[in-house]
Amino acid sequence: MTVVFEAGAADSRSSWALVQLRVAAFARTVVYDRSGLGRSAPNPAERTLDRMADDLNDLLDASPPGPLILVGHSAGGPIVRLAASRRPDRIAGLVLVDPTDELVGILFSRAFRLGERAVLQFNRVLARLGLLRRLYQWQLDAMPAPDVRTELGEEGFTPGVVRTHAAQARTFLNELATWRQRPPDLGEIPVTVISGTRPGDGLSSRARAQTNTAHAARAAVSPRGRHVLAETSSHYVPFTDPELIAAEIHRLTGAP
Repeated sequence: MTVVFEAGAADSRSSWALVQLRVAAFARTVVYDRSGLGRSAPNPAERTLDRMADDLNDLLDASPPGPLILVGHSAGGPIVRLAASRRPDRIAGLVLVDPTDELVGILFSRAFRLGERAVLQFNRVLARLGLLRRLYQWQLDAMPAPDVRTELGEEGFTPGVVRTHAAQARTFLNELATWRQRPPDLGEIPVTVISGTRPGDGLSSRARAQTNTAHAARAAVSPRGRHVLAETSSHYVPFTDPELIAAEIHRLTGAP
């Protein structure tokens, strides 16, 4: 069994360090950087959801043979859903960690889109000044080893990362909106959805409630769906509750 991790919108492979460390005890693990993030070079083509799912499937084609479990956090959730729908024969399960979901209506409001643009502009300025990492010092402090902390600090908060995030954001929500009528078909693939329970990390109490309702509905669509609450977490569950994620992956692998 191989477990492949897909990070959130502006995150690199390092965001999975705490979870990967635990999962590696019972399964083969693969982390990677999408184009323009971490150690991967930028891609001049549009960073559409469709393209990112194809890139993931290209990676899976080169992965060790055997059943695959895909794990996606935040914006990585739709990416693994779309990739899995295109090659369901090789997917043994999905774990969606506080995923972005088309059933969350607030994502498509004018206020949310304006807020997203404002945050991106603010982050551009901070990244140019070398200050963006200070906002996320808590993530660096959570890293399990000095080398991982150094890599995240050097790769995670640069102007290039913000440019990639902005390139993804140009089309992401528009593509996701089309799924409200025709979502990717996952067939019989088991789906576990893990939700944070606390507001914060950009989610108000209202947005958190709407998000978790959508997550419960997403899990219910799967014939073997499961909705799990991360009681001590807001959005960044891979940093704040890695044991819970690892436990859900372990359950899907069927490992002893």
